[in-house]
This record gives sequence, structure tokens and C-alpha cells, in this order.
Amino acid sequence: MAVRRLKFWGWGYEDQQPPYEEVREGAARARAHLGFPPAEVERPATLDDLALPAPRLEPPPALAAICRSDDYERAAHAYGSSYRDVVRAFRGRFDHLPDVVAHPGDETELEAVLDWCERAGAAAIPFGGGTSVVGGVEAAVGDDYTGAVTIDLKRFNRVLEVDPVSRAARIQAGATGPSVEAQLGEHGFTLRHYPQSFEYSTLGGWLATRAGGHFATLGTHIDDFVESVRALTPRGVWESRRLPGSGAGPSPDRMMIGSEGILGVITEAWVRVRERPSFRASAGVTFGSFEAGADAVRALAQSELHPSNCRLLDPGEAALTGAAPEGRALLVLGFESADHPLDAWMARAVELCRDHGGEVPVEPSVGERAEPAGAWRDAFLQMPYLRDTFVAGGVLAETFESAITWDRLVAFVEGVRECTVEALGVGRVACRLTHAYPDGAAPYFTVLAPARRGAELEQWDEVKAAASEAILAAGGTITHHHAVGRDHRPWYDRQRPQQFAAALRAAKGAVDPAGILNPGVLIDPD
Repeated sequence: MAVRRLKFWGWGYEDQQPPYEEVREGAARARAHLGFPPAEVERPATLDDLALPAPRLEPPPALAAICRSDDYERAAHAYGSSYRDVVRAFRGRFDHLPDVVAHPGDETELEAVLDWCERAGAAAIPFGGGTSVVGGVEAAVGDDYTGAVTIDLKRFNRVLEVDPVSRAARIQAGATGPSVEAQLGEHGFTLRHYPQSFEYSTLGGWLATRAGGHFATLGTHIDDFVESVRALTPRGVWESRRLPGSGAGPSPDRMMIGSEGILGVITEAWVRVRERPSFRASAGVTFGSFEAGADAVRALAQSELHPSNCRLLDPGEAALTGAAPEGRALLVLGFESADHPLDAWMARAVELCRDHGGEVPVEPSVGERAEPAGAWRDAFLQMPYLRDTFVAGGVLAETFESAITWDRLVAFVEGVRECTVEALGVGRVACRLTHAYPDGAAPYFTVLAPARRGAELEQWDEVKAAASEAILAAGGTITHHHAVGRDHRPWYDRQRPQQFAAALRAAKGAVDPAGILNPGVLIDPD
């Protein structure tokens, strides 16, 4: 029976890749819609096109059954899902390959893999869904290692225990978003953590990267759902006590969450779950400018109404997806609850929006399936698939994000956009607010431009560097929810206190003295 495989070079499964004629037509429509001139549509490399170097490592006989070194496995685990990653894999270019891909099914096998890596002097790179957009899983480990072993955790894919009284569940780290929801659904619960990568990303990946998700206010990051975390390090098990909260010193959970695989391999976690919402209310609110919409979002974030969806699209992004009339910003506003009707919450939210010039073309919808701005939502979910077509058609399509306080937001967005546009030359830069807090918001920028064929990496590196410099200069964070990885390291090194970096290196030295775990991410080990 044929096994369904993910594409080694792009987003989704191999059987989801459209025929070349459809890709060519789709790319032509996209370029025309964006106002870019026609361009040749390329075909992706095939496995037969690859000429990969031989593996430098051979697993010991005891691990041979769970390890693979064939071309597909190595190529499919070589990169994440950033524009740079897709372009390179599309062309069959693999700068850094894992030598072996291990698929442990339990902690005993995982411990054996880590022991082997340490004895062999090999780097060990934890791998969930491969959806990193910041170089977080690439085997760019340098020459100090005998090779690189990618540890795929997707066999750790079960909901192990559900506590309906406390509304929590113990879930293995390799479970993907759909798997988590399906298994929790059998118990009447949901996690409701929906990053754009939801279809393929895993709970362990969310924890390791402090992923942002579905909720625009309150539970914005996976951190907010965690009761305890269990991880395996080269020096034993790291597991915190399961508690609703604790003031007992610095939190071991918070140290592991966001550690990006440098301290241990996360194997499971207790997370807070909730009943599936039965009450929903939603509305699309348009504004004459992004600035007016941002004032409304600030009022909503400071009102303690806590909307689940409060995403503001600037006029460029709203028009690009057909979600709002030309020149109008769009606020996608929504509430959900498993406990009570939401009419009063929505009525007050709309009132606040109107106080700031907002218009509601269609009356708010209330009901079990109320959903606003369908055109934008569909484009949001399809974007990772569409980017494969963009790469084939010579369109640079990438994003970056940050966070800043309200008093600096407007100047921040204008300044970052201006620097990015200047570096881009030809193309467009759109912005939306993805998450909102009482004291600030998370601007998320989308870059679209005609690609410089053969020099796409240099083109994007120039734009990324200009945007990142502008973000740091204006006081923002280099990442709000995309993680650090290798791509953000130069700016993360400047953002964090040096004393913290020293403390993090000391912590890594205690649990990973050989420095095998994901070297080059977050810090350089001693």
C-alpha cells in the first residue's frame, strides 16, 4: 500500500501538487493580479535530479531499524518552510543535509539516539513538522561535528491522558494540529491553537518556538496553555510539576518553552484545554486608514472585552485578498464562548469601533458558525500552498513580524515599511496586526515582489536585513512568534542582555555538555 508523503521541496503532500499547466496558469494570474510582468514558470526538482553527498554517519545496528539515510528522508528533513528554504529545495540545492534521520517511537529509543549522537560527536536536531520559517531545523552545524542526525518526533503522536475536571490533557510532542484536535474531540475538548502551519506543525514544535496561534488576545501564545513540560536531555529527564501556577523561582517550563531544541527534546506536555465553542459572534469593520483601525484595536485590547479575533489588515492587504473595498482597512473581529451568548460583547465592540470611525457594512453575525471576512481567511490558510506556485512563477513571497507598544506603533510600522520598500525596489509591502495586548500589538508584514531569478536568496537577504535593522533600531522585537532559529540570530544576539546569554550557555552546559543539541540556534555553546 502506497504511503502518502510530504513534498521534499515545498508545502503539503506530493499528491496535492497541481499539474504543471495549472501551476503555470495560477502563476500567470498571480503575477497579473500583483501587477508584475509575465515570467517563465519553472518546474521543481525531482528526487532523480538530486545528487546528494553520501552520509558521513552510519547508525549503530541497535538503531538501524528506526534510522533512514535515503535521499527522500534526508532532503525532506533538510529545511523548514521559509522562502529561502523553498527556493533552494525547489531547485534541488541542499546546502546542509542531515546524514541520518531517526524516528524514535518512545523515550527509550530517543535516549539511545541521543547517547549515540554524543558518543559519535554528531549534532542532534529535533524535528516536528518542518514548518520553521527561520532556519530552525537546518543542519548548518559547522565542522566541529562528525555529522548531523535529525530526530523526527512524529511517532510521538498521541493524547495520553485527559483530565476533564481540571480541563487539561497530556499530549505527546509529535502530534500535529489536526491530530491533537481529533483526539481531544473524542473527549469533547479542544486546544484551539491554530497557527498558520496548523495542518503540519506539532505540539512540540509550538512549545519549542513559543508559537503564536488562534487567539488575538489573552491566550496569544502556546505558553498560555502549558501546565507542565517533559523533555529528554543528554543528562536525563527534565520534567516540571503539573500546576495551575507557581511562584517557586524561575520557571522550568518557561525555560524549556522557546528553547528551540538546544536544551532538550520535548516529548510531552500537560496543556489546558477547553470545551468547543457553541456561541460565536463576528463582524468585518472597515476604516478609512490603518491608523484609525489601530486606534480601534487599542481601544478593544484595553476594554477587557477580550475578542478571540481582532486582526487589522491595512488597505493594501485587504484589497489584495478582496476582503475590503480599495483604500479601506479591515478589522476582522470575532468572539467565541462555550458558556454564554455574545451579543452584548459584540455590540460594545462595534460601538468602540464606530467611536474611531469604523463602519460595519454588514450587520454582525451571531451563531454557531459565524465567521467574518471569508475572502481574507481563505487566502490566509492557502498562502503556504500558494507560495509554492509563487516560487515556480518567479514571485518573492515572504513575511516577517514583530511587536511594539501602542505609543510607537504607527511610526514603527511606517518606518519599517519604508526601509523594506527601499530595499525591495519593486514590489509591495503590506501589514496587518495579528495579536493585540493592552500595551501594544504585533505588526505582521507581507512582502511580494518579482523575484530576481537565480539571485532570489541574495534578494531576500537584502530585504530581510534592512527590515530587521529597522525593527531593532525602532525598539521592536526581532520576532513575536516566528522564533529565532539561525536566520534571526544576528539580531537576537543584539536584542538580548549579554548576561542572559551567558546564563543560557551555562544552562546548556549543564544538560548538554557536549553541545550536540541544535547547535547554532539561540546561542553558540561553550
